[in-house]
Amino acid sequence: MNQLTFWILFNLFVVAMLVLDLGVFHRRAHAVKFREALAWSVMWIALAGSFAALVYLWHGRPAALEFVTGYVIELSLSVDNLFVFLLIFRYFRVPAAHQHKVLFWGILGALIMRGIFILLGVGLIRQFHWIVYLFGALLVYSGIKLFRQDDMEIHPEKNPVLRAFRRWMPVTPDFEGNKFWVRRPGLYATPLLIVLVVVETTDLLFAVDSIPAVLAITLNAFIVYTSNVFAILGLRSMYFALAGMMEVFHYLHYGLSIVLIFVGAKMLVSNYYAIPTSVALGVVAGVLLISVLASVAHPKKART
Repeated sequence: MNQLTFWILFNLFVVAMLVLDLGVFHRRAHAVKFREALAWSVMWIALAGSFAALVYLWHGRPAALEFVTGYVIELSLSVDNLFVFLLIFRYFRVPAAHQHKVLFWGILGALIMRGIFILLGVGLIRQFHWIVYLFGALLVYSGIKLFRQDDMEIHPEKNPVLRAFRRWMPVTPDFEGNKFWVRRPGLYATPLLIVLVVVETTDLLFAVDSIPAVLAITLNAFIVYTSNVFAILGLRSMYFALAGMMEVFHYLHYGLSIVLIFVGAKMLVSNYYAIPTSVALGVVAGVLLISVLASVAHPKKART
């Protein structure tokens, strides 16, 4: 089976899962419960594990390790997205029954944007190798900035895309069920579409960190793309499974910052020393595990 066939089959699988998700399991809007979200999360992790085994059979151990490392990095960085999504939904007071639809279309847009980012990133690095140092420095800077960050805040009113959208399109004062658009007379956007715009533009900013982080592991576009897709597709269910537990893992952003600094440093020294993928996977997994255990062992004190 050639690589083009693999690309086609994988994207057909993604489309089929998205149609099954929205058209069958979530055809009627409802608040996603913890057990349902947990079952979907386990399913996506199991599918990613099965795909890693397929990559092992197709391309061998090195490619399978690259996929698993890229998946772990992308999934761990995506957890940081969940905090922002939670804050966005709270800020706009989005009903629980409509949050899944926003995340569905938001993640569909994220898949398209990241596919473009990956192809551009791989092409640029292969054409201009010095860009590796630019990406590495960006990751180190992002890691240091995240380490110094304490309480995460969201300011949608400062989003330039959102401000331009409000000037261009009239918006209804209240939610209109799970609709993005209504006519009354003329075309009006609803607050739910505003939330989607904020989610999409926020994810675009996260992609600036996450894509270079995976490119630090491999320049195989198929491995980078598939590891990103599996992590992103499991993001919705993970959000609903962890929504009530977000504040428990208060040390996680320190672990994520160390991961970003580590993979950035890996890029910066790549011409002088190639850190084995197995070592990179061990470091990433170990740092994340320690940050989660530290959060559980030392709970955050409630503010008085």
